[in-house]
Amino acid sequence: MLRFPRQLQRYDSAADCCDRLAQRLETHLRQWLSMPLALRRPLGLATGRTMEPLYAALVQRLMLWSAADLDELRQRWSSFNLDEYLGLPAGDPRRYSTYMSRHLGEPLQLPPETLHLPSGGAADAHGAAQAYAAELNACGGVGVQLLGLGNNGHVGFNEPPTTADQSCHVVDLSDATRRQNSALFGGDSAAVPAQAITLGLHEILAADEIHLVVTGAAKADILKRLLTLPAPQPGLPASWLLNHPCVWLWADADAMDPP
Repeated sequence: MLRFPRQLQRYDSAADCCDRLAQRLETHLRQWLSMPLALRRPLGLATGRTMEPLYAALVQRLMLWSAADLDELRQRWSSFNLDEYLGLPAGDPRRYSTYMSRHLGEPLQLPPETLHLPSGGAADAHGAAQAYAAELNACGGVGVQLLGLGNNGHVGFNEPPTTADQSCHVVDLSDATRRQNSALFGGDSAAVPAQAITLGLHEILAADEIHLVVTGAAKADILKRLLTLPAPQPGLPASWLLNHPCVWLWADADAMDPP
């Protein structure tokens, strides 16, 4: 079996963890801009509370670039998010498109069309999922993928059980996931949309490099379970990462060494 994770980055705090990952992403973006256009694969982005300090740290670093370099980054930017809720109206502050605009698009003044997300308002959700997968594939697939880890082991919105060949699809969100994401919905899990569109493990595992970010004591149990599995299990979607040759795990002390 491949070594998992390929790199383990453990830090005392979530802030330190996110700052060091932001440093690596900044370096990647520098290198990415120097690549021939045909070799520039888009970034794969995630949402949620775990990612907020990461995006804040990345924005802080990128805003120190020269005006010329920042302008080139804005012109060349291409990213694809993992998922989007179904059924929330356009402009709803709880949509992930709004989240990405608030945390990355607006601070960096990125053209909105360069921040790709599934169409959460599509009349044909299954068709929208297929179209999103085709759009990503036409761009060469993800180069560097960011992932969080759900309390039930989901990555993206890939709920257990799932398989490694599952492509972009409409998913029924589990009660556990809706509870985990209820903070933006007034703490009412019933108000969290029941469905979403998510990239599948097929698209995630096709990335060149994956960065799994796990912070906070609430994630300690599921992280321990992931790290002690001898082989992937459909009941723990993140375990399919064991088959990827280049996964970096970024974790803080609360997640790695709970009291």
